Amino acid sequence: MREASYAQAAGGGGDLSFFLIIALFFAVFYFFMIRPQQKRRREAQDMQNSLGPGDQIVTIGGLHGTVTGMADGEVLLEISPGVEVRFARPAIARVVQKSGEAIPEPDEVPGGDTATVTDGPESPVTETRKQD
Repeated sequence: MREASYAQAAGGGGDLSFFLIIALFFAVFYFFMIRPQQKRRREAQDMQNSLGPGDQIVTIGGLHGTVTGMADGEVLLEISPGVEVRFARPAIARVVQKSGEAIPEPDEVPGGDTATVTDGPESPVTETRKQD
C-alpha cells in the first residue's frame, strides 16, 4: 500500500516540471520575439508621427522624396520638382534628414584630405558583348 502512494507522488512531480518548462518556453519566446517587435513598431510609429514639411524621407519601396504636406493617414511627397505623390504614413521607412538640420559633412581622413564616397565594391559582372 505504501509503495502505491510513493508511485503517485513521483508521477505528480513530472506534471509540474512539464508545466514549468512550458511556462519558461513562453517567457523566453516573449522576451526574444514579441517585445523587440513591439519596440520596433513603436519606434516606427513615433518616427511617422514626427514627420513635418521639409523632411527628406525614404519609403519602404525605396522612393526618396521631401515631405510637402500631411493629412490624417497620408503624406504628400515631392519626388521631383513639381511632381507630388501621396503615400500612406506606414509606407515611410526612414527619415534621411529632418527639416532645418544641416547636411552632414563628408568624413575627414587623417592628413586633411576628405574621404571619397564610393558606390561599393566593384561589380563582379564583366561585359560579354562583342566589341566592334
